[in-house]
Amino acid sequence: MALRPGGFNRRLPQKKEEPYRINQLIRGVPEVRLVGENVEQGVYEFSKALAIAQAQTLDLVEISPNAAPPVCRIVDYSKFKYEQKKKQKELKAKQSKVVVKEIRFGPNTDDHDFAFKLKHAINFLKEGSKVKAYVHFVGRSIVFKDRGELLLLNFAKGLEEYGKLDEMPRLEGKRMSVMFSPKAPKK
Repeated sequence: MALRPGGFNRRLPQKKEEPYRINQLIRGVPEVRLVGENVEQGVYEFSKALAIAQAQTLDLVEISPNAAPPVCRIVDYSKFKYEQKKKQKELKAKQSKVVVKEIRFGPNTDDHDFAFKLKHAINFLKEGSKVKAYVHFVGRSIVFKDRGELLLLNFAKGLEEYGKLDEMPRLEGKRMSVMFSPKAPKK
């Protein structure tokens, strides 16, 4: 590869490819279907459609290239791109994000602590968050696996009207965990 003047051998930033073809970039198409405001909808020759767009000082934008004939709209391209970005943002905002709240127990958790954590888990499920409850075994407490499983099953029993148990308690290393998903609100 030859060096550029100045001795630097770096790549110049590549121009982003536009998602839509506009005006003269629409090639190899004899006719297009025009849609949109302030234009009579129908099938036009490409050159006539381009002339209509230029007469209105707007752009001919190819909306659906795979249709036969391709669908084009006469709009201000920068305004069109802005509207598309705005729609994408709205869709992204409407997507629900899954939040997982964790609750930690020991194998010898007392009744009062259990009730306190159960109350918090109920609030988390009412908010719509998932809850991951786990018993953490420290040192030799791993010999009390059955206590941990009983604790998690009692926890599941306390949450059964607010959330559903995704899977039975399972041991992963020094943690026995269980997941709860919120129940859909009754109508």
